[in-house]
Amino acid sequence: MLDIRYISENTEAVKNRFAGRNGTFPVDEAVALDKKRKEALQAVEVLKARRNSASEQVSKLKREGKDASEIISQTQKLGDEIKALDETVKTVEEQLYRVMLTIPNLPHESVPKGKGEEENKAVRTVGTPAKFNFTPKPHWEIGENLNILDFPRAGKITGARFAVYKGLAAKLERAIINFMLDTHGQAGYTEVFPPFMVNLQSMIGTGQYPKFVESEGAFTVKNTDYFLVPTAEVPVTNMHRDEILDVGELPVKYCAYTACFRAEAGSAGRDTRGLIRQHQFNKVELVKFAHPDDSYNQLETLTNDAEKILQLLGLPYRVSLLCTGDMGFCSAKTYDIEVWMPSYDRYVEISSCTNFEDFQARRANIRFRREKGAKPQFVHTINGSGLAAGRTTAAILENFQNADGSVTVPEVLHKYMKETVIR
Repeated sequence: MLDIRYISENTEAVKNRFAGRNGTFPVDEAVALDKKRKEALQAVEVLKARRNSASEQVSKLKREGKDASEIISQTQKLGDEIKALDETVKTVEEQLYRVMLTIPNLPHESVPKGKGEEENKAVRTVGTPAKFNFTPKPHWEIGENLNILDFPRAGKITGARFAVYKGLAAKLERAIINFMLDTHGQAGYTEVFPPFMVNLQSMIGTGQYPKFVESEGAFTVKNTDYFLVPTAEVPVTNMHRDEILDVGELPVKYCAYTACFRAEAGSAGRDTRGLIRQHQFNKVELVKFAHPDDSYNQLETLTNDAEKILQLLGLPYRVSLLCTGDMGFCSAKTYDIEVWMPSYDRYVEISSCTNFEDFQARRANIRFRREKGAKPQFVHTINGSGLAAGRTTAAILENFQNADGSVTVPEVLHKYMKETVIR
Protein backbone atom coordinates (compact mmCIF):
# COMPACT_ATOMS: atom_id res chain seq x y z
CA MET A 1 0.00 0.00 0.00
CA LEU A 2 1.22 3.49 -0.83
CA ASP A 3 1.19 6.43 1.56
CA ILE A 4 -2.01 8.42 0.90
CA ARG A 5 -0.29 11.54 2.16
CA TYR A 6 2.38 11.16 -0.53
CA ILE A 7 -0.27 10.54 -3.20
CA SER A 8 -2.28 13.62 -2.14
CA GLU A 9 0.79 15.85 -2.13
CA ASN A 10 2.27 14.47 -5.38
CA THR A 11 -0.80 13.44 -7.38
CA GLU A 12 0.45 14.29 -10.87
CA ALA A 13 3.89 12.79 -10.22
CA VAL A 14 2.23 9.56 -9.06
CA LYS A 15 0.06 9.45 -12.19
CA ASN A 16 3.13 9.96 -14.37
CA ARG A 17 4.95 7.08 -12.69
CA PHE A 18 1.89 4.87 -13.24
CA ALA A 19 1.82 5.77 -16.93
CA GLY A 20 3.95 2.75 -17.87
CA ARG A 21 1.86 0.27 -15.90
CA ASN A 22 -0.96 -1.58 -17.62
CA GLY A 23 -4.42 -0.57 -16.40
CA THR A 24 -6.04 2.45 -14.81
CA PHE A 25 -5.92 3.16 -11.11
CA PRO A 26 -8.24 5.18 -8.82
CA VAL A 27 -5.71 7.83 -7.81
CA ASP A 28 -8.19 10.71 -8.08
CA GLU A 29 -10.79 8.78 -6.09
CA ALA A 30 -8.27 8.15 -3.32
CA VAL A 31 -7.28 11.83 -3.23
CA ALA A 32 -10.95 12.92 -3.12
CA LEU A 33 -11.72 10.52 -0.27
CA ASP A 34 -8.63 11.68 1.62
CA LYS A 35 -9.80 15.28 1.25
CA LYS A 36 -13.30 14.35 2.43
CA ARG A 37 -11.80 12.51 5.42
CA LYS A 38 -9.67 15.51 6.38
CA GLU A 39 -12.62 17.91 6.09
CA ALA A 40 -14.78 15.65 8.27
CA LEU A 41 -12.00 15.35 10.87
CA GLN A 42 -11.55 19.11 10.90
CA ALA A 43 -15.30 19.62 11.34
CA VAL A 44 -15.30 17.15 14.25
CA GLU A 45 -12.50 19.09 15.96
CA VAL A 46 -14.42 22.36 15.57
CA LEU A 47 -17.57 20.82 17.08
CA LYS A 48 -15.59 19.27 19.94
CA ALA A 49 -14.04 22.64 20.72
CA ARG A 50 -17.54 24.19 20.80
CA ARG A 51 -18.80 21.40 23.04
CA ASN A 52 -15.87 21.83 25.43
CA SER A 53 -16.53 25.56 25.61
CA ALA A 54 -20.23 24.93 26.24
CA SER A 55 -19.40 22.41 28.97
CA GLU A 56 -17.26 25.02 30.70
CA GLN A 57 -20.16 27.47 30.54
CA VAL A 58 -22.50 24.88 32.07
CA SER A 59 -20.08 24.31 34.94
CA LYS A 60 -19.77 28.04 35.51
CA LEU A 61 -23.55 28.62 35.51
CA LYS A 62 -24.09 25.75 37.94
CA ARG A 63 -21.44 27.12 40.30
CA GLU A 64 -23.26 30.46 40.17
CA GLY A 65 -26.63 28.76 40.77
CA LYS A 66 -28.01 29.85 37.41
CA ASP A 67 -30.12 27.97 34.84
CA ALA A 68 -27.93 26.03 32.37
CA SER A 69 -30.66 23.98 30.65
CA GLU A 70 -30.44 25.82 27.30
CA ILE A 71 -26.67 25.34 27.03
CA ILE A 72 -27.00 21.71 28.17
CA SER A 73 -29.47 21.20 25.31
CA GLN A 74 -26.99 22.78 22.88
CA THR A 75 -24.24 20.50 24.23
CA GLN A 76 -26.39 17.44 23.62
CA LYS A 77 -27.08 18.56 20.03
CA LEU A 78 -23.36 19.10 19.49
CA GLY A 79 -22.76 15.56 20.81
CA ASP A 80 -25.24 14.17 18.28
CA GLU A 81 -23.55 16.09 15.45
CA ILE A 82 -20.12 14.83 16.54
CA LYS A 83 -21.40 11.25 16.65
CA ALA A 84 -22.80 11.58 13.12
CA LEU A 85 -19.54 13.06 11.84
CA ASP A 86 -17.54 10.31 13.54
CA GLU A 87 -19.63 7.78 11.62
CA THR A 88 -18.94 9.72 8.42
CA VAL A 89 -15.19 9.65 9.13
CA LYS A 90 -15.34 5.91 9.80
CA THR A 91 -17.24 5.27 6.55
CA VAL A 92 -14.90 7.42 4.48
CA GLU A 93 -11.81 5.82 6.01
CA GLU A 94 -13.16 2.36 5.17
CA GLN A 95 -13.86 3.48 1.59
CA LEU A 96 -10.38 4.99 1.33
CA TYR A 97 -8.76 1.81 2.66
CA ARG A 98 -10.58 -0.33 0.08
CA VAL A 99 -9.54 2.01 -2.72
CA MET A 100 -5.91 2.12 -1.54
CA LEU A 101 -5.78 -1.68 -1.65
CA THR A 102 -6.38 -1.51 -5.43
CA ILE A 103 -3.57 0.97 -6.19
CA PRO A 104 -0.28 -0.74 -7.17
CA ASN A 105 3.24 0.11 -6.13
CA LEU A 106 5.27 2.84 -7.80
CA PRO A 107 7.96 1.53 -10.18
CA HIS A 108 11.53 2.36 -9.15
CA GLU A 109 13.26 4.92 -11.35
CA SER A 110 15.60 2.22 -12.73
CA VAL A 111 12.72 0.15 -14.12
CA PRO A 112 12.44 0.45 -17.93
CA LYS A 113 9.14 1.62 -19.36
CA GLY A 114 7.34 -0.87 -21.57
CA LYS A 115 3.99 -2.46 -22.30
CA GLY A 116 4.85 -6.14 -21.94
CA GLU A 117 7.47 -8.87 -21.58
CA GLU A 118 8.95 -8.18 -25.00
CA GLU A 119 10.26 -4.89 -23.57
CA ASN A 120 11.98 -6.43 -20.54
CA LYS A 121 15.71 -5.74 -20.35
CA ALA A 122 18.17 -8.64 -20.43
CA VAL A 123 20.74 -8.05 -17.67
CA ARG A 124 23.02 -11.10 -18.02
CA THR A 125 23.15 -14.56 -19.52
CA VAL A 126 25.05 -17.32 -17.71
CA GLY A 127 26.02 -20.65 -19.23
CA THR A 128 25.70 -21.98 -22.75
CA PRO A 129 22.76 -24.16 -23.80
CA ALA A 130 23.83 -27.72 -24.60
CA LYS A 131 23.95 -28.86 -28.21
CA PHE A 132 22.46 -32.30 -28.65
CA ASN A 133 23.31 -34.74 -31.45
CA PHE A 134 19.69 -35.91 -31.24
CA THR A 135 16.31 -34.19 -31.07
CA PRO A 136 15.73 -33.29 -27.39
CA LYS A 137 12.46 -34.43 -25.88
CA PRO A 138 10.20 -32.34 -23.62
CA HIS A 139 10.41 -33.19 -19.92
CA TRP A 140 6.91 -34.67 -19.74
CA GLU A 141 7.80 -37.14 -22.49
CA ILE A 142 11.10 -38.00 -20.79
CA GLY A 143 9.28 -38.54 -17.49
CA GLU A 144 6.61 -40.71 -19.02
CA ASN A 145 9.13 -42.82 -20.96
CA LEU A 146 11.12 -43.42 -17.76
CA ASN A 147 7.88 -44.15 -15.86
CA ILE A 148 8.67 -41.48 -13.26
CA LEU A 149 5.99 -38.87 -14.11
CA ASP A 150 2.34 -39.87 -14.37
CA PHE A 151 -0.04 -37.20 -15.60
CA PRO A 152 -3.04 -39.42 -16.54
CA ARG A 153 -3.29 -40.85 -13.02
CA ALA A 154 -2.94 -37.35 -11.52
CA GLY A 155 -5.86 -36.35 -13.75
CA LYS A 156 -7.86 -39.29 -12.41
CA ILE A 157 -7.02 -38.41 -8.82
CA THR A 158 -7.66 -34.67 -9.13
CA GLY A 159 -7.83 -33.16 -12.60
CA ALA A 160 -5.82 -31.32 -15.23
CA ARG A 161 -2.50 -29.65 -14.36
CA PHE A 162 -1.48 -32.00 -11.60
CA ALA A 163 1.31 -34.61 -11.62
CA VAL A 164 2.19 -37.78 -9.79
CA TYR A 165 5.95 -38.10 -9.25
CA LYS A 166 7.12 -41.71 -8.97
CA GLY A 167 10.40 -43.36 -8.03
CA LEU A 168 13.42 -41.32 -9.04
CA ALA A 169 11.35 -38.27 -10.05
CA ALA A 170 9.96 -38.07 -6.52
CA LYS A 171 13.46 -38.56 -5.17
CA LEU A 172 14.84 -35.91 -7.55
CA GLU A 173 12.33 -33.27 -6.52
CA ARG A 174 12.92 -33.99 -2.83
CA ALA A 175 16.67 -33.78 -3.43
CA ILE A 176 16.29 -30.43 -5.19
CA ILE A 177 14.28 -28.98 -2.29
CA ASN A 178 16.78 -30.18 0.33
CA PHE A 179 19.72 -28.95 -1.76
CA MET A 180 18.12 -25.49 -2.04
CA LEU A 181 17.35 -25.25 1.67
CA ASP A 182 20.85 -26.38 2.63
CA THR A 183 22.51 -23.95 0.21
CA HIS A 184 20.45 -20.96 1.37
CA GLY A 185 20.96 -21.92 5.00
CA GLN A 186 24.71 -21.75 4.42
CA ALA A 187 24.20 -18.24 3.00
CA GLY A 188 22.67 -17.05 6.27
CA TYR A 189 18.95 -17.60 5.69
CA THR A 190 17.00 -19.03 8.62
CA GLU A 191 14.88 -21.97 7.51
CA VAL A 192 11.22 -21.91 8.47
CA PHE A 193 8.42 -24.38 7.71
CA PRO A 194 5.20 -22.34 7.75
CA PRO A 195 1.53 -23.32 7.42
CA PHE A 196 0.23 -24.06 3.92
CA MET A 197 -2.95 -22.07 4.69
CA VAL A 198 -3.17 -18.38 5.54
CA ASN A 199 -5.98 -16.06 6.59
CA LEU A 200 -7.39 -13.07 4.73
CA GLN A 201 -5.32 -10.53 6.68
CA SER A 202 -2.15 -12.33 5.59
CA MET A 203 -3.24 -12.14 1.94
CA ILE A 204 -3.92 -8.42 2.39
CA GLY A 205 -0.54 -7.95 4.07
CA THR A 206 1.49 -9.17 1.10
CA GLY A 207 -0.82 -7.71 -1.55
CA GLN A 208 -2.47 -10.88 -2.90
CA TYR A 209 -5.83 -9.45 -1.84
CA PRO A 210 -7.83 -8.09 -3.53
CA LYS A 211 -6.16 -8.31 -6.96
CA PHE A 212 -4.85 -11.88 -6.92
CA VAL A 213 -7.90 -13.32 -5.16
CA GLU A 214 -10.49 -11.50 -7.26
CA SER A 215 -8.75 -12.56 -10.50
CA GLU A 216 -9.37 -16.17 -9.38
CA GLY A 217 -5.69 -16.77 -8.80
CA ALA A 218 -6.11 -18.18 -5.29
CA PHE A 219 -7.77 -21.29 -3.88
CA THR A 220 -10.05 -20.61 -0.92
CA VAL A 221 -10.95 -22.97 1.90
CA LYS A 222 -14.74 -23.32 2.13
CA ASN A 223 -16.51 -21.84 5.16
CA THR A 224 -13.34 -20.12 6.42
CA ASP A 225 -11.35 -17.00 5.61
CA TYR A 226 -8.36 -19.26 4.80
CA PHE A 227 -6.51 -19.54 1.49
CA LEU A 228 -4.11 -22.19 0.26
CA VAL A 229 -0.75 -20.44 -0.03
CA PRO A 230 0.12 -19.20 -3.55
CA THR A 231 3.72 -18.84 -2.34
CA ALA A 232 5.66 -19.03 0.94
CA GLU A 233 6.07 -15.26 0.62
CA VAL A 234 2.65 -14.88 2.24
CA PRO A 235 3.09 -16.82 5.50
CA VAL A 236 6.76 -15.90 5.95
CA THR A 237 6.29 -12.15 5.45
CA ASN A 238 3.31 -12.18 7.80
CA MET A 239 5.38 -13.76 10.55
CA HIS A 240 6.33 -10.18 11.50
CA ARG A 241 2.97 -8.49 10.87
CA ASP A 242 2.27 -5.79 13.48
CA GLU A 243 5.81 -6.04 14.85
CA ILE A 244 8.71 -3.62 15.30
CA LEU A 245 11.99 -5.27 14.29
CA ASP A 246 15.35 -4.52 15.89
CA VAL A 247 17.40 -2.36 13.51
CA GLY A 248 20.52 -4.25 14.55
CA GLU A 249 19.06 -7.50 13.19
CA LEU A 250 18.32 -6.13 9.69
CA PRO A 251 18.35 -7.66 7.21
CA VAL A 252 16.29 -10.54 8.61
CA LYS A 253 16.61 -13.42 6.14
CA TYR A 254 14.37 -16.48 5.82
CA CYS A 255 14.09 -19.39 3.42
CA ALA A 256 11.07 -21.65 3.36
CA TYR A 257 9.75 -24.66 1.49
CA THR A 258 6.02 -24.90 0.82
CA ALA A 259 3.74 -26.51 -1.65
CA CYS A 260 2.07 -23.68 -3.60
CA PHE A 261 -1.46 -23.57 -5.00
CA ARG A 262 -2.61 -21.36 -7.87
CA ALA A 263 -5.70 -21.43 -10.04
CA GLU A 264 -3.70 -20.01 -12.97
CA ALA A 265 -6.85 -18.44 -14.39
CA GLY A 266 -6.32 -17.01 -17.85
CA SER A 267 -3.23 -19.12 -18.67
CA ALA A 268 -5.01 -21.73 -20.82
CA GLY A 269 -2.83 -22.95 -23.67
CA ARG A 270 0.42 -21.47 -22.32
CA ASP A 271 2.99 -23.90 -20.88
CA THR A 272 0.15 -26.06 -19.56
CA ARG A 273 1.74 -29.40 -20.46
CA GLY A 274 4.13 -30.98 -18.01
CA LEU A 275 5.43 -29.33 -14.85
CA ILE A 276 5.77 -25.69 -15.88
CA ARG A 277 2.33 -24.33 -15.00
CA GLN A 278 0.55 -26.50 -12.46
CA HIS A 279 -2.16 -25.88 -9.87
CA GLN A 280 0.07 -27.41 -7.18
CA PHE A 281 3.85 -27.14 -7.18
CA ASN A 282 6.77 -27.06 -4.78
CA LYS A 283 8.93 -24.00 -4.20
CA VAL A 284 11.65 -22.70 -1.92
CA GLU A 285 11.19 -19.00 -1.18
CA LEU A 286 13.68 -16.39 -0.01
CA VAL A 287 12.35 -13.49 2.09
CA LYS A 288 14.20 -10.48 3.50
CA PHE A 289 13.19 -7.65 5.82
CA ALA A 290 15.67 -4.89 5.02
CA HIS A 291 16.67 -1.39 6.09
CA PRO A 292 15.28 1.10 3.51
CA ASP A 293 18.77 2.50 2.90
CA ASP A 294 20.06 -0.96 1.97
CA SER A 295 17.12 -2.66 0.28
CA TYR A 296 18.31 -2.39 -3.33
CA ASN A 297 21.64 -3.91 -2.39
CA GLN A 298 19.69 -6.68 -0.65
CA LEU A 299 17.64 -7.24 -3.82
CA GLU A 300 20.86 -7.80 -5.77
CA THR A 301 22.27 -10.25 -3.22
CA LEU A 302 18.98 -12.17 -2.99
CA THR A 303 18.90 -12.47 -6.79
CA ASN A 304 22.49 -13.72 -6.74
CA ASP A 305 21.55 -16.28 -4.06
CA ALA A 306 18.77 -17.62 -6.29
CA GLU A 307 21.13 -17.69 -9.29
CA LYS A 308 23.68 -19.70 -7.32
CA ILE A 309 21.32 -22.69 -7.31
CA LEU A 310 21.31 -22.74 -11.13
CA GLN A 311 25.06 -22.23 -11.25
CA LEU A 312 25.72 -25.17 -8.92
CA LEU A 313 23.32 -27.35 -10.91
CA GLY A 314 25.01 -26.33 -14.16
CA LEU A 315 21.81 -25.04 -15.78
CA PRO A 316 22.06 -22.20 -18.35
CA TYR A 317 19.95 -19.16 -17.51
CA ARG A 318 19.48 -15.45 -17.99
CA VAL A 319 18.35 -12.59 -15.76
CA SER A 320 15.89 -9.98 -17.04
CA LEU A 321 14.77 -6.70 -15.49
CA LEU A 322 11.00 -6.45 -15.89
CA CYS A 323 9.56 -3.37 -17.53
CA THR A 324 6.67 -1.35 -16.09
CA GLY A 325 4.08 -3.19 -18.15
CA ASP A 326 5.17 -6.66 -17.01
CA MET A 327 5.95 -6.14 -13.33
CA GLY A 328 3.67 -7.36 -10.55
CA PHE A 329 1.08 -5.32 -8.67
CA CYS A 330 3.20 -4.95 -5.51
CA SER A 331 6.59 -4.63 -7.19
CA ALA A 332 8.88 -1.61 -7.17
CA LYS A 333 11.54 -3.55 -9.11
CA THR A 334 11.69 -7.18 -10.25
CA TYR A 335 14.30 -9.42 -11.82
CA ASP A 336 13.10 -12.60 -13.54
CA ILE A 337 15.54 -15.51 -13.62
CA GLU A 338 14.81 -17.71 -16.63
CA VAL A 339 16.23 -21.19 -17.15
CA TRP A 340 16.97 -22.60 -20.61
CA MET A 341 14.49 -25.28 -21.72
CA PRO A 342 15.74 -27.18 -24.82
CA SER A 343 12.35 -28.49 -25.98
CA TYR A 344 10.90 -24.97 -25.82
CA ASP A 345 14.03 -23.53 -27.47
CA ARG A 346 13.73 -20.56 -25.12
CA TYR A 347 14.23 -19.39 -21.56
CA VAL A 348 11.42 -20.02 -19.07
CA GLU A 349 10.89 -18.15 -15.79
CA ILE A 350 12.05 -20.08 -12.74
CA SER A 351 12.24 -17.23 -10.23
CA SER A 352 11.08 -13.65 -9.71
CA CYS A 353 13.11 -11.56 -7.27
CA THR A 354 11.40 -8.36 -6.12
CA ASN A 355 11.92 -5.32 -3.93
CA PHE A 356 8.53 -4.13 -2.67
CA GLU A 357 10.06 -1.22 -0.74
CA ASP A 358 7.55 -0.39 2.07
CA PHE A 359 4.45 -1.40 0.04
CA GLN A 360 3.89 -4.70 1.86
CA ALA A 361 5.24 -3.45 5.19
CA ARG A 362 2.69 -0.62 5.22
CA ARG A 363 -0.14 -3.11 4.61
CA ALA A 364 1.21 -5.55 7.23
CA ASN A 365 2.47 -2.86 9.65
CA ILE A 366 6.05 -4.15 9.86
CA ARG A 367 8.37 -1.47 11.22
CA PHE A 368 11.74 -0.69 12.80
CA ARG A 369 13.38 2.25 14.62
CA ARG A 370 16.53 3.81 13.19
CA GLU A 371 17.66 4.45 16.76
CA LYS A 372 16.35 3.97 20.28
CA GLY A 373 13.37 6.22 20.97
CA ALA A 374 12.95 7.20 17.30
CA LYS A 375 9.58 7.10 15.56
CA PRO A 376 8.99 3.68 13.95
CA GLN A 377 9.38 3.48 10.15
CA PHE A 378 8.34 0.78 7.72
CA VAL A 379 10.95 -1.78 6.68
CA HIS A 380 11.44 -2.80 3.06
CA THR A 381 10.50 -6.36 2.08
CA ILE A 382 12.25 -8.38 -0.63
CA ASN A 383 11.60 -11.89 -1.84
CA GLY A 384 12.20 -14.34 -4.63
CA SER A 385 11.94 -17.99 -5.54
CA GLY A 386 15.07 -19.85 -4.70
CA LEU A 387 13.82 -21.76 -6.81
CA ALA A 388 10.57 -23.25 -8.13
CA ALA A 389 11.31 -26.95 -7.58
CA GLY A 390 9.02 -28.39 -10.25
CA ARG A 391 10.49 -26.18 -12.93
CA THR A 392 13.98 -27.09 -11.74
CA THR A 393 13.08 -30.77 -12.09
CA ALA A 394 11.79 -30.08 -15.61
CA ALA A 395 14.95 -28.17 -16.52
CA ILE A 396 17.21 -30.98 -15.25
CA LEU A 397 15.28 -33.62 -17.20
CA GLU A 398 15.55 -31.59 -20.40
CA ASN A 399 19.07 -30.18 -20.13
CA PHE A 400 20.73 -33.39 -18.93
CA GLN A 401 18.86 -35.90 -21.08
CA ASN A 402 20.85 -38.47 -23.01
CA ALA A 403 20.30 -40.10 -26.40
CA ASP A 404 19.28 -43.40 -24.77
CA GLY A 405 16.47 -41.66 -22.85
CA SER A 406 18.30 -41.56 -19.52
CA VAL A 407 19.02 -38.39 -17.55
CA THR A 408 22.33 -37.51 -15.90
CA VAL A 409 21.92 -36.28 -12.31
CA PRO A 410 23.83 -33.02 -11.57
CA GLU A 411 26.84 -33.71 -9.37
CA VAL A 412 25.64 -31.53 -6.47
CA LEU A 413 22.57 -33.77 -6.12
CA HIS A 414 24.48 -37.07 -5.94
CA LYS A 415 24.69 -37.04 -2.15
CA TYR A 416 20.94 -36.43 -1.92
CA MET A 417 19.87 -38.81 -4.68
CA LYS A 418 22.41 -41.60 -4.14
CA GLU A 419 22.09 -41.93 -7.91
CA THR A 420 24.15 -40.55 -10.81
CA VAL A 421 21.77 -41.41 -13.65
CA ILE A 422 17.99 -41.75 -13.96
CA ARG A 423 17.20 -44.60 -16.33
